[in-house]
Formats: sequence, structure tokens, C-alpha cells
Amino acid sequence: MSSSHAGDGHQDPHAHSHSPGHSHAHAHGSGAAGAGTEFDWDVMGPMLEQEAELNSGPYEEAARWIAALPTAPKVRRVLDIGSGPGVVTCLLAEVFPEAEVVAVDPTPALLERTEDRARRLGVSDRVRTVEAELPQDAGRLGEADLIWAGNSLHHMGDQRAALAGFAELLRPGGTVALLEGGLPTRRLPRDIGIGRPGLEARLDAASAARFDRMRTELPDSKRETEDWGALIAAVGLTPQGTRSFLLDLPAPLSAPAREHVITKLTREYEVFGELLDAEDRAVLERLLDPEDPAGVHQRPDVYLLTARTVHLGRRD
Repeated sequence: MSSSHAGDGHQDPHAHSHSPGHSHAHAHGSGAAGAGTEFDWDVMGPMLEQEAELNSGPYEEAARWIAALPTAPKVRRVLDIGSGPGVVTCLLAEVFPEAEVVAVDPTPALLERTEDRARRLGVSDRVRTVEAELPQDAGRLGEADLIWAGNSLHHMGDQRAALAGFAELLRPGGTVALLEGGLPTRRLPRDIGIGRPGLEARLDAASAARFDRMRTELPDSKRETEDWGALIAAVGLTPQGTRSFLLDLPAPLSAPAREHVITKLTREYEVFGELLDAEDRAVLERLLDPEDPAGVHQRPDVYLLTARTVHLGRRD
């Protein structure tokens, strides 16, 4: 597992803003083995926190949807798989006030952030951290009533086997919540007045190519049709529904949201800019120039719009 909650705080330092607007960073939820040595977590940690905080509305909506389901179990223990800096971990502790919430991540620096955040928010008595690489360390996690896997399953080579491992950890009546899919993030108009229209669609294509490469390079990588409901059923769980939750921050953006857009575009330029042609790279350089009136630091039409999709499975 990498260290990536995309969004999920769940994010990915490798910045594949692939499919659903998560552009994560191998960081909340999944992260490559050894990610702690690959990334400067003093830089990545705040970036992941910022992304998760911006997305806390959709995440809280999703958690409250789960809590209100007629089939919802009494939630006494939650596993947050690929917890990153712990934004979602602490949110889950608030939504499920009687539960112990366990942040599971392979990156010690992010688990430290989780502990600091839990202390600040007054939930440290119910938040625990476990440094673990999944799926191999799943046996150390213990049973749970809710397993929240925020953009983390796709960092595991054999997703079916990993999900089956989660299913074994669920107590009877327990729920797994997979955050996978959704929509690509949009931040700019289709025609931004410079370069060819459709820049973000081309960024999506570059991100998807990078994501495919990431998947093929994972240990034990197996291709899986991304029918998440079918995959949930295939590991013996009962599908309990799918819903998407919208993050809609229209222009003009707040300063923190604009800073997030700048950070993510910078990361995308660094991580898969070589997959773009020279014209698009030049446009991105202008967009990231603080002095350029057409850049994202100054332009008034920058916004943030994405949807995150949650798929639920129940152990009968």
C-alpha cells in the first residue's frame, strides 16, 4: 500500500490526478513501499492535509450517510486504511463518537501528524495509529465494524485479494466503504484564453497513463475490471449501495483553495509534465507564474469541482 488518501488527506504524492479528481500523491491512503524515503514529508504532509481539509465536507457527508443506514452496525471500531495525515481519521472519530478509530498507513511521519491532529481536536483517547504495509500486514489490524478505504485499494497490486482480506476483518454486520472512482477534478474553463482549449482533459489523459503505469509496477499486480460493486460481491460481501459526494467551490476561490489548486498543478507539471507536448508545458508554466495575469495566482475564473464516489459492502 502506498501512503495516499487522495483527497482521501487521503492523497498521493505521485500526484496522479487520475480518474476521480483525486490526483493523489501516494499519501493518504496508499503509498509505495519505502515512500517515507522517497518523499519530503515535511512538504507532502501539509499538502495532503490541505487537500483533505478542503474535501472534509464530502467526506463527512459520506460518513454520515453510512452512519444513518438502516443496516448500519453499532460502530465500535473503525480502520482508516491509508490514513495519510489523519484528517479523515479524526473526522470518523467525530461521526462515530463511541468508536475507536485506527489510522493505518506505512509512513511514520504521516502517523505522527495524525496523532498531533487527534490531540488538537480532543479525540486522542479514541484515535490509534498503526504503521503497516498492506495487504501483507492486514492480519495485524484486528476486527472492525467499519473499514474506510479512501483511494487506497488501487495502490494494492491484487485488489480482489486485498478486499477479501478486508472482508475477513469485518465483524458480522460490518461495512467496508471503498472510495474509488468519481470524476476528474476541474479547476479551469475549457478555453482559458492561452494555448489550445481542453488543457485539463489532456492532463487527465497524462494522469491516466501514469496511473496505469503505477498499477502495472505494483507487486502482484493483477488487472481488475473496476466494477466495484461486483468486486465487493465477489469477495462475499453484500453490496449496500453507491453514492457520490460533490465538492463544489465556485470562483472566486478562497485563498486556501486557490493555494491548493496552485500546489496540485505544480505537482502535476513536475510528475507527468513530460507526457504533455511542448505547447501544453509552456501553458502550464504560464499558469504557474505568479506574475502572469493569465496564471492561476491571479485569474478570477479558477474554481474547484469534483465528485468522490463511495461503494459500500456489508458482511452478513
